[in-house]
Amino acid sequence: MQDNISTIRSSRHGHVGYITLDRPRNLNAIDRAMAEAIMAILAEWRDDPAIQRILIDSSSSKAFCAGGDIKSLYKTIQAEGPEAAHRNMVVPYQAMQMIADYPKPIIAIMDGITMGGGIGLGAHARYRVATERSVLAMPENLIGLTPDAGGSWLLAQAPRPYGLRLALTGERMIGAQAVAMGFADYLVSSEKLEALKTALLSDRTSEDVILNRYTTTGHTPHAEAFPQAISTLYDVEDMGPHDGLPILLSRLEASDQEWARTDLTTLRSVCPFSLHVTWRMQQKLHATRASCDDAFALETRLVLHMISRPDFSEGVRARVIDKDNAPRWSPATLSDVQEEAVERCFND
Repeated sequence: MQDNISTIRSSRHGHVGYITLDRPRNLNAIDRAMAEAIMAILAEWRDDPAIQRILIDSSSSKAFCAGGDIKSLYKTIQAEGPEAAHRNMVVPYQAMQMIADYPKPIIAIMDGITMGGGIGLGAHARYRVATERSVLAMPENLIGLTPDAGGSWLLAQAPRPYGLRLALTGERMIGAQAVAMGFADYLVSSEKLEALKTALLSDRTSEDVILNRYTTTGHTPHAEAFPQAISTLYDVEDMGPHDGLPILLSRLEASDQEWARTDLTTLRSVCPFSLHVTWRMQQKLHATRASCDDAFALETRLVLHMISRPDFSEGVRARVIDKDNAPRWSPATLSDVQEEAVERCFND
């Protein structure tokens, strides 16, 4: 039986429900319509005793989901204001939380680009598969936002201080690094994906047994997945951003490592206000030992503040619309960010 719902394709294969994200021209960017379609079919299958397992993948090898549809959000802000855009953002969050809390096992195959909202769709599933073609990241600071879609929680759960670095820089992870950081569970060669999908759709063996049958042997420890000096240079996360960020930047400036120079260039180009907010968010999630649901609730409130600021629209303009990569941030420097303004984002 085959159903076509909006920007996804869904089908039943005996005991398995199969969802394929199908906006290839948009790299499967998730919008409100896609989120509603996903929730509708998951709600139907949740109460169907014949469906015992859910598989989610993409129709394109280029991307599982490249993120939220920020072009659409930008246009909505210009036409209707940030509150209207926020209402559209909340619906994908609901779909992601539904995946995170789903009572039946969901397997997400995050082949290709998986960023931002793509992390929200894939990395909260019970079983998360990456490949050598996977590119995972939470790059929201680049557009004046802050890691959302439950990504802030995943970053807080990552080995410290590697999670803070990924949160601030938005650096891209390959499949093995995603496994080391806790964003994926299994690394599978792209050449074996079709065989894996066939097994998941037809074999009633447990998900773990099937996935282990196709997984590349061995997981890379985080100390080997990334440069070891990260743990020293980024050992500032217990400080506040006003103290910690200048120290971090000075350490990166003094380093002769290529990755440190790249990090320094990135941190000098992203939104200063976003860096402060992201730092505080990571601290709060650690301090409160927040759950994934707690993080979604905090993100939902926080993001309204962020998209109401001029930085978000300016970031999208510079990175996505005009593509001049020259955003004019407000404030323009880290030292000009007011601590009170950052705290208001969390407390209002």
